[in-house]
Amino acid sequence: MEIFRLRYPDQLSIEQGCAYSLAIGFFDGVHKGHQEVINSAKKTANELGLQTAVMTFNPHPSQLFSGKNIGYITPLAEKIRLLESLQVDALFIVNFDWDLASLSPKQFIDIFIKRLGVKHVTAGFDFTFGVKGSGTMKEMSELSDGMYGTTTIPKVTFEHDGKVSSTKVRELLSKGKVEEASLLLGRPFRSVGEVVHGEKRGRQLGFPTANIETDEEHIVPSNGVYAVRCLIDSQWYPGICNMGVKPTFHDPDQRKATAEVHLLNASMDLYGQEIAIDWLYRIRSEQKFESLEALKEQIGKDKQTAIDLLNE
Repeated sequence: MEIFRLRYPDQLSIEQGCAYSLAIGFFDGVHKGHQEVINSAKKTANELGLQTAVMTFNPHPSQLFSGKNIGYITPLAEKIRLLESLQVDALFIVNFDWDLASLSPKQFIDIFIKRLGVKHVTAGFDFTFGVKGSGTMKEMSELSDGMYGTTTIPKVTFEHDGKVSSTKVRELLSKGKVEEASLLLGRPFRSVGEVVHGEKRGRQLGFPTANIETDEEHIVPSNGVYAVRCLIDSQWYPGICNMGVKPTFHDPDQRKATAEVHLLNASMDLYGQEIAIDWLYRIRSEQKFESLEALKEQIGKDKQTAIDLLNE
């Protein structure tokens, strides 16, 4: 997959010679709704003899306008990995700043659609562009001047929960509902981070853990104990993860939540390594214990629960 990073008005030139069927959107999560858009663009590319391209934006428009962290489901590196796995030929990463946000719908189309050799544009029904989100797929079609076609993907729904959306995925993760989130994503929710030194509490309790430092802009599941799998040096390992503040030892109001993983069938020095955590099942909420023995006993039960769940 070829990656182009574009910034208006400076870095806009790419080598011409390719004609694209373009899927456009922010695609945070690359969930089933996003996959519908991308797969439709791929189908059109095959029918018309085009390259498949995706256009995304960084950072999220909401983050620019509010100045607040929205909590990415897929930080940019993870989004790139997922799009590559969908066999996209080209990825356009457009820097979203105030200059870009000020473009009219027509200016956006002239610069980011027509100039890039796009012959077909596919987006979701709620995709907007241009100043204050004033452009819709209707304008995308009306302003084409016959240079490209358009396809609008209708709302993708999941059972009784309504539209499959990034907002819904964030809501589920904020409640620790990782299994339900995985259904909307089409895969387990993943966190990626580096193993850093911790307090070594787990080792003292007989359950050594790896402390994972994740990107602050990356959403994590709500505090609790989870059955997980971890990707380390291209190999998967089953594990149990505590996401939280360790209230038995700390004041919850004075502590940042962290992820601590205990591998079920392996022991190794992981400091400084990058680990991917796939969150598979929620076992219980985080709680404070009156004694270390009570905590140790519960961890033993949690470990057995994780073994049972992961061996299903």
